[in-house]
Amino acid sequence: MRRILLTIEYDGTNYAGWQRQSNALAVQQVIEDALSRLTGERVVVHGASRTDAGVHALGQRAHFDTHSRIPGEKFSYAVNTLLPPDIRIRCSQDAPEVFHARFWARGKRYRYMFYDAPHAGALNRLTHAHSIYPLNDRLMALEARALLGTHDFSAFAASGSVVKDTSRTIWRADVIRTDNDVSLIVEGNGFLYNMVRIIAGTLRDIGAGKLQSGALAKAIDTGDRLDLGVTAPAHGLTLMEVFYTLPDTCGIPVPPKEVDPI
Repeated sequence: MRRILLTIEYDGTNYAGWQRQSNALAVQQVIEDALSRLTGERVVVHGASRTDAGVHALGQRAHFDTHSRIPGEKFSYAVNTLLPPDIRIRCSQDAPEVFHARFWARGKRYRYMFYDAPHAGALNRLTHAHSIYPLNDRLMALEARALLGTHDFSAFAASGSVVKDTSRTIWRADVIRTDNDVSLIVEGNGFLYNMVRIIAGTLRDIGAGKLQSGALAKAIDTGDRLDLGVTAPAHGLTLMEVFYTLPDTCGIPVPPKEVDPI
């Protein structure tokens, strides 16, 4: 039995999120079905992140076990012939038998995209959240600095979250403008349910002048969700990278030095 690590890109528009569900089509199911056809085995894929319906990925990571003799680096070529065009395996590689895509992850990078213009775009409607109000990206970048470091982010979890430990470490929080595109890039050792979308929605409200400066810092201090803005739409979010410390032949960066190795 071998363990294979996949790097996966997908457009989440047509899927009910990453995780297999009984009443809707999910990305995990599509990949499992394709791998099962390829190997002739019942394949179960374990993902690093359970992205929600409509959320995209450029660097989702997942592993599966197989008896197949297909070389690790060749799985991506073989399985892509069986996948729909909105899901692609960017890279595949052999991994240690004890490796786990979720539990070995030492950090993640997310990107949230806004498009601020009087009218919504046609070509970016599935990847950008539209803001009819001009966004003050410089103010948003300044406000995002409050996230850096290790904090209790309990105010940033959506209702229904059952995680007991709400402490997380954020080592990057940048807001970058390119013409009408305003991007939020965040990296950390972990994120609570809907945390990035809550951060994005709050920064958008601050940038649009709907919410006072200091809201992020205040919410960290009070732990009160009401101090923050609305949750931004799912389709503006993309999982960009999942960081590991194992040797990586797919060209994925290792975690920043702030992250302790296994």
